[in-house]
Amino acid sequence: MPESQSPSTAAPSSGKPDTGYIPGDDTWSQFRNIYRILTGKMTSEGIEQFRVARDDRNEAEDCKRCEEQRDFLLQYSPIVRYLSDNIKQLGGDLHSHNIYCRRCTDRKGGGFDPEYGILICANEMKDQGHLEDTMAHEMVHAYDHLRFKVDWTNNLRHAACTEIRASSLSGECRWSREFFRRGQWKLTQQHQECVRRRAILSVKARPTCRDEEHATQVVNEVWGSCFRDTRPFDEIYR
Repeated sequence: MPESQSPSTAAPSSGKPDTGYIPGDDTWSQFRNIYRILTGKMTSEGIEQFRVARDDRNEAEDCKRCEEQRDFLLQYSPIVRYLSDNIKQLGGDLHSHNIYCRRCTDRKGGGFDPEYGILICANEMKDQGHLEDTMAHEMVHAYDHLRFKVDWTNNLRHAACTEIRASSLSGECRWSREFFRRGQWKLTQQHQECVRRRAILSVKARPTCRDEEHATQVVNEVWGSCFRDTRPFDEIYR
């Protein structure tokens, strides 16, 4: 005869692991989820579930704020205006009609497409300063595409070079952002290490890159000339 089962072993299982995330848009559910995150009672999968639900709930508000800040920066930000003017001199045109604020499902700040323009991930923007850095980063890509005829699909050296320049010139690797936002607390060579790290990550994500070692090799091959190239600026702006 088969062995008898206790109620605990016989109980059906949903088959889904408990991530610690509590579904619900009400204030109490949000408080409980935040408490679980802060106390380490939510898994990384649960945290992602929480972020996706929050992004979906706040999509309209995030995009509206992003568009308002984008328009302000296009009019008043020195770095954004300078890059926009230099792109225009090369025959390009980047403005509110082709700088799009959208909710993204992958965790990135934005992207540049030669056909469509710039995508800003509104749900990933922390504040106007973060948006300014992201716009400047993607505008450096647009400048490079027009000035140097970047082969985005097949040439990893081209991709590595423009990523080095975009991270170096946009301001996203300045000391204060690395120190306070990303917990990179070195006092020397911080800018170079940030630029190199971000360039390697970007190259690694491209389909023709084999792995991190391959990405590192490509970045190292072009590092000297691309890091020194500050065009269209006379020097690293910030």
